Amino acid sequence: MKILFITSTRVGDAILSSGLLARLIADHPDARITIACGPAAEILFRNVPNLDRIVVLDKMLFSMHWVAMWGAVAGFIWDVIVDLRNTPMSYPLLAKRRYRLGRKKPLGHRVEQLAAVMGLDGQPPAPKVWVSNEAQASAIALIPDGSPVLATCPTANWSAKTWRPGNFVDLIDRLTAPGGILPGARIAVFGRDDERPMALRVIDSIPEDRRIDLVGRLDLMDVGACLERATFYVGNDSGLMHLAAAVGIPTLGLFGPSLDELYAPWGPLGASVRADKSFNEIFPENFDHQDTDSLMDSLTVDTVEKAAHDLWRCALEAAA
Repeated sequence: MKILFITSTRVGDAILSSGLLARLIADHPDARITIACGPAAEILFRNVPNLDRIVVLDKMLFSMHWVAMWGAVAGFIWDVIVDLRNTPMSYPLLAKRRYRLGRKKPLGHRVEQLAAVMGLDGQPPAPKVWVSNEAQASAIALIPDGSPVLATCPTANWSAKTWRPGNFVDLIDRLTAPGGILPGARIAVFGRDDERPMALRVIDSIPEDRRIDLVGRLDLMDVGACLERATFYVGNDSGLMHLAAAVGIPTLGLFGPSLDELYAPWGPLGASVRADKSFNEIFPENFDHQDTDSLMDSLTVDTVEKAAHDLWRCALEAAA
């Protein structure tokens, strides 16, 4: 049996789609899997069971990357094709069963929208990350056993979604102080290498004996393995937020000019908190994601601290 799974170029959306892939693998444990995805997300699928190949969709002019994908997968009769990109190039492919995400999306969280593609309404499969043994071994060296770890990523793919660095500094102090959710915890800071200038104020504020500076040092597989060893995650709406939720740690996402009803961390240990203003009040007309400064200033440290305490209490109750 052969399955073709076409998913997102963006890391967050690719992670949110991974539950469908996990469901397909569980339902068809002997099937051979081919995955088409963007280059940023490709590493997240390298350890998928029964993987035949990953077709990397490097964006090309005139959407020629879809033509390249078609050329890579057209020579087969597929038992199942799941197309979460609604590309016309999947129509000519030969398939016994075909599932497509249409232009008109159902209501609900993105995970629920994707589940509806395969008729799994009411029972959306949770995102999953297949972390390699090698990555887990590396994570043990980077985050050895010891005191609890508060993980954070103070960056995002556009500045408007980023909470001010000073807010993260204040929040970390509160959450790791006596009376916080993780008194005396180590702090692991994540982010891409090009995001280091944005994260530097947060990194420098953490005492050296409790600082785990991982910004720019890891690929996504290693990040997932390190997050598995963390105790709690708080960060902006980003792919790393979804990765933290997918590995199963309590995850608090911070929202402003993006929709938490669509993209909040998924799962029983996921929660979100948004700026006091509604999305429609925050999101400006003629928005330019490259030049717009943070739109998160109506989200206070007090509000996020309370949300963190509430989520931590729920996590402790679930573990009891």
